[in-house]
Amino acid sequence: MDNADLLKYHSSRSYWLESSGDDLTPRPRLNEKIIVDVAILGAGYTGLWTAYYLLLQNPSLKIAIIEREITGFGASGRNAGWCSPRFSVTPPVAIERYGSERARELQLTMFDTVNEVERVIQIENMNVDWKKAGFLKVTLGENLLSQLENEMKTYRKLGLENYYQLLSKEKTDERIHIQGLKASILTKVSAVLHPGKLVRQLARIVERRGVKIYEQTEVLDFIEGESMKPPKLLLTEGAVKADVAVIIAGEAYLSQMTKFRRRIIPMYSSMILTEPLSEKQWSTIGWENRETVGSNTLAQDYLQRTVDGRILFGVGNGGPYRYSSKIKDSFDTYGPVIEWLKQRVIKWFPSISRDQFTHVWGGPIGVTSDWTPNFQYDKRTRVAKAFGYFGQGVSTSNLAGRILSDLITERKTLLTNLPVVQHSSPKWVPEPFRWIGARFIQSEIERLDKISDLKGIAPKGTSFAERLIRH
Repeated sequence: MDNADLLKYHSSRSYWLESSGDDLTPRPRLNEKIIVDVAILGAGYTGLWTAYYLLLQNPSLKIAIIEREITGFGASGRNAGWCSPRFSVTPPVAIERYGSERARELQLTMFDTVNEVERVIQIENMNVDWKKAGFLKVTLGENLLSQLENEMKTYRKLGLENYYQLLSKEKTDERIHIQGLKASILTKVSAVLHPGKLVRQLARIVERRGVKIYEQTEVLDFIEGESMKPPKLLLTEGAVKADVAVIIAGEAYLSQMTKFRRRIIPMYSSMILTEPLSEKQWSTIGWENRETVGSNTLAQDYLQRTVDGRILFGVGNGGPYRYSSKIKDSFDTYGPVIEWLKQRVIKWFPSISRDQFTHVWGGPIGVTSDWTPNFQYDKRTRVAKAFGYFGQGVSTSNLAGRILSDLITERKTLLTNLPVVQHSSPKWVPEPFRWIGARFIQSEIERLDKISDLKGIAPKGTSFAERLIRH
């Protein structure tokens, strides 16, 4: 493709890239051998945040980031724009795995992470449409009210009740009007932002501090270090040798590399966007504070009100898992899911019509077999890895960047002592069992949500599929 075609292609990946205000012209390729201190695979949030924090600790580091497409091409430029304190391991499961005290510590770290992203945005004078407005988990059925009550019990058990508030229908209506809404939980420390602006501006910041970003450059493999031999990234043409560390931060796209084939799989998330709504429409919806919104369905839907008055509505179960973890642009959106999303928006907000949707996009998110992120650094091989955020990457990637930078520089901190650090998820089962299992779970999630919606029978968490996805 020539530059004009590339610009069109990359801006079409999402509304966020299209409206990021940044020049999406690809940076130069790397087609030779170079030596740096730190080599990073992936110019998304994880790679950029890690570079940012490494430079805070040692501004003299020579860092190169290698990106196959352009900065923010993957989930960093296509997500819902939530900077949420939610972690992929939920509090009840964290209590079972790590105990109440360490589960509490993990959740407090996620609150701190939201605040840390806000701190950097402020000190770096970034314009990313940031608003710390909170997150509303809403329920649209009487049958699901008990789930909200049980969730609050868990927060009280952890001594975190001051960070949350159970809101009645009337109190929720003061914030947003959703057809059929019954109640909600407000998570107080949570934010909304423009993810495309964040990833593109963060790249400019690290570049000004000396980081070199190479785009349109594919990493074929990485070689671990040993003894006096440093690790390196192998490219289509050339290589990057790293005297300090190699960092692997490709999230869902790592599934295409042989070494990660069964470590992570790509699952699809899809979203739609309306045009800017009229003042009359907003008067019926409310939502003046721009809280992020999601319901307590198994499929995990998510919404935000953009700064220019649009509604984004997405869903985590955004398309079928593809055999052997195959990734293609044509898989980014899935017709039946997009149609379901449109119907869902109109059901929630009856003032919106079908002709008001302007954008549709999606993409793969990285999922490990135990739904737990992996933050790893091997001092012997000098290879660091971070992946498997399961759709919680805007905040978790910042945490990953701080953890990896501390591990690489051998700093013992509260972050490196978290129970998830150096965790290695079990391998996914081989094909065709992986495809059979993933498709079964996806269809069961859809079926259980339909039963809950149509018949008022809430999922009980006891079905085989629910037990498999419990995290």
